[in-house]
Amino acid sequence: MTVRATSDLEPLVGLAQIRAAARVLSGVALRTPLVAFGGPGRRHLLKAESLQPIGAFKIRGAYVAAAGLAPAERARGVITYSSGNHAQGVARAARLLGCPAVIVMPRDAPSIKVRRVAADGAEIVFVGPASEERREAAERLAVERGLTIIPPYDDDRIIAGQGTVGLEIAEDVPDLAAVFVPIGGGGLASGVAAAVRALQPGARIVGVEPELAADARDSFASGRIVSWPAELVGRTIADGTRTQALGRRTFAHLAALLDAIVTVSEEEIVAAVRLAAEESRLVVEPSGALSIAALRYRATEARVAGANGPVVAVVSGGNVDPERYLGYLSAPLPA
Repeated sequence: MTVRATSDLEPLVGLAQIRAAARVLSGVALRTPLVAFGGPGRRHLLKAESLQPIGAFKIRGAYVAAAGLAPAERARGVITYSSGNHAQGVARAARLLGCPAVIVMPRDAPSIKVRRVAADGAEIVFVGPASEERREAAERLAVERGLTIIPPYDDDRIIAGQGTVGLEIAEDVPDLAAVFVPIGGGGLASGVAAAVRALQPGARIVGVEPELAADARDSFASGRIVSWPAELVGRTIADGTRTQALGRRTFAHLAALLDAIVTVSEEEIVAAVRLAAEESRLVVEPSGALSIAALRYRATEARVAGANGPVVAVVSGGNVDPERYLGYLSAPLPA
């Protein structure tokens, strides 16, 4: 594992930028519902981003970034690098805006995500599993073809777009006590934290990672960006969180705005997929189930047990291969 020193004095994304992103997304992204989770009286809610048109929150940031490009840039085309959901977000945004798109994806990306990227008309370039390999390939192709990169997380436009998730939560739950949000590259957690902290400063904001890909936890604890090798983060079933390190901008937001980061086991992630179906009637992918796992199994550690108000878990996506999903549903729950 490597540690990189960081220095970021730029202002964080603010509420005005997030509200502007919400206006851009009107008619494109859904204002997703808050779905009850758990037994009566628990006041636990799931923010169901799995119900977005592409099955994940990523349409928000991808569309905001692509819509903000100059007409000449859109005409030349866009490119991104992603294991799946951001790939779908950029492919869909490009189709809606009428611009070409190239997506660099790992060869082991879930087949359902690959099919949906192709269905939106994007060109797919496959590379190895390492997130750095995807980024380097995209940067090379961008130069060769004159394409504009839409990064998956480390960009203020992306953070502002994802922040509309937190804006909706803060507006819809006036007595919010806490929110759990998954962390991959950190764009979603950064945006949600920025919005919630601005509108509900007393709410506790907790990031969630898999135990097998906990680079953000290590970065948060050390005060510097910590990078994990691809072979380690590749072990988790939560493919959307296999990013090897936070970006400069996402680290700055998380370090300033999060109260804590907790990790969950692979067994708990699988259990959360099953619990989402049984208790909330939601189809959730492993990456999207991270916050549910933390809500059920890490509430005490996160210091939200017995919270005096609603606790919201952000369900980031529901794009899961059917064969694997059936296995998750039949897996035993942790004791």
